Amino acid sequence: MNKVNDIFNLKEDIQLEYKNVCVFGQGYVGLPLALSFALRGCTTVGVDVNKSLIEEISNGITHHTEKFQGVSIKEILENEIKQGNYTVTTDAECAMKSCNNIIITVGIPIKKGEYIDSDLKNVCEAIGNNLKKNDLVIVRSTVIPGITEELIKPILEEKSGLTAGVDFYLAYSSERIAEGRAFEEFANMDTLVSGINEESYNRASKLLSIVCKARIVKASNIKVVETAKVFENVQRDVNLAMVQEFARFTEALGIDIFEVINLANTHKRVNLLTPGPGVGGYCIPNAYHYLSPKASELNVPMDILKLSRTKNENIPTFICNKVEELLNKSSKNINEAKICVLGIAMKDYSNDDRISPAIDTVKLLIKRGAVVKAYDPAVVTEYDFKVSTQKEAVEKADVILVLAVQENIEFNNFEMFSEMMNKKPIYIDTKNVSQKELAEKNGFLYWKI
Repeated sequence: MNKVNDIFNLKEDIQLEYKNVCVFGQGYVGLPLALSFALRGCTTVGVDVNKSLIEEISNGITHHTEKFQGVSIKEILENEIKQGNYTVTTDAECAMKSCNNIIITVGIPIKKGEYIDSDLKNVCEAIGNNLKKNDLVIVRSTVIPGITEELIKPILEEKSGLTAGVDFYLAYSSERIAEGRAFEEFANMDTLVSGINEESYNRASKLLSIVCKARIVKASNIKVVETAKVFENVQRDVNLAMVQEFARFTEALGIDIFEVINLANTHKRVNLLTPGPGVGGYCIPNAYHYLSPKASELNVPMDILKLSRTKNENIPTFICNKVEELLNKSSKNINEAKICVLGIAMKDYSNDDRISPAIDTVKLLIKRGAVVKAYDPAVVTEYDFKVSTQKEAVEKADVILVLAVQENIEFNNFEMFSEMMNKKPIYIDTKNVSQKELAEKNGFLYWKI
C-alpha cells in the first residue's frame, strides 16, 4: 500500500468504553491528538471556544504544517471529517453527551512572567458542568506542578457534584511532542501517566495506548509527571542559554560554534543544542514561569533557571545590536536602513509565531527606526511589516537577516541579492544556512552566529 493508504488503514478493534473521545483545545496539540484517535477508529470530537478556528477546521482548513508518514495534516483532517470519525464544535455540552473520555489540552499562557489560568479554569468548569458518572478526564496540558489536584480536581468535583476516583476517573499525562512531529511522537514516544487512583491510571493508560505504540510509563503520582514535563522544557532553556555563551566564546576565538557542537556531540553523554536568534514557542519560554510560582511557595531558589531565562529573553536585543554594529561598519544608520527579515516563525519549518524571538527582533528593529520587510510563507498571521514575496523583502534592502528557515525561502542566491539590494549589503545568518565564501565573493559584509 502507498503511504496514504497506510495512514488511513490504522483502524483498530477498540473496546466500546474507549470508542468515543472528546479533546478540549484544537490547537497545535489538540488537533493532531484528536486526529490521531480518529485515525485509529475512535469517534472523536474536538472542542474549542474559538469560533473562527472551529469554522475553518470544520471546512477542512488548517494552517498547521504537521505530517504523518508523509501525509499532510490537511489530508488527514479532510479524510477523517469525510469519514465521520472527527467533528468539531464550540458546544461542550453537546460534545460530552455521548462521550465518556475527555482530554484537556488547553494551556496556561504566561504574560509578563505571570501565569494566567483563566482559560484552563473555564474549560474545567465547562467539563464539570457536563461530567457524568464513570467519565474519564485526562489532563495533557503543561501546568504548574500540583495544578491537577489543587485546581482542576476541585473545579470538576464542585461543578459535577461527583468525586474524583469514585464517581469519575482523573489522570495526568504530559504532552511531549515537538511541533512538526506531533503524529509521529504521539505514536512513538513513551507516554508518562499517573492517576488520582489506580483505576484512573488503568483507564487512562488503556485510552492512551490506542494512539501510543511506545511504552506507557506509570508514575507514582500526578505531581511527578507534571514536574517531569516542566523539567524537560526547562533543561532545554538552560542548554540554549549555555550554547549562546559558547557562541560568543567561539566567535572571539575565531572558530565555528556549529562545528564545535557537532564535534562535542560525538560524545555519547553530551547533547548540546545549537544557538539561534532566541528561544520561542509556547513550551520552552514558559517553562521557568511554571516552576517559579511553586518554587516561591516552597521557598526554593531557582537562580540558574532564572538567569538562563533572562539570557534567552535578551537574545533579540543582542541580534539588534549586531545589526546596528554592522550597519555602522558600513557607514549606515539603523534609522535610515531597510532590513529584509527572512523567517518570522518561532522555529524552523513552522507556522507558529507564538512567543517568536524573530517577531521580538523585528519589533526592536522598528523601534530603533529601521524599516523592516519580513517574508515567511508559512506564517499566516498578518503584520504591517510582513510582505507576500521574498523579492519585495529583498528589494532595496541594506541588510538580510535570517531568523527562521522555511521551505520556499532562498538563502544563498547572493548574486541576485546583491543586484537587488543597496550598496554595501550586509548578510546576518542566525540559522547556519548560508555560505560565507559565496556571500563575501558577492560583496556582502557577512556575520553568522
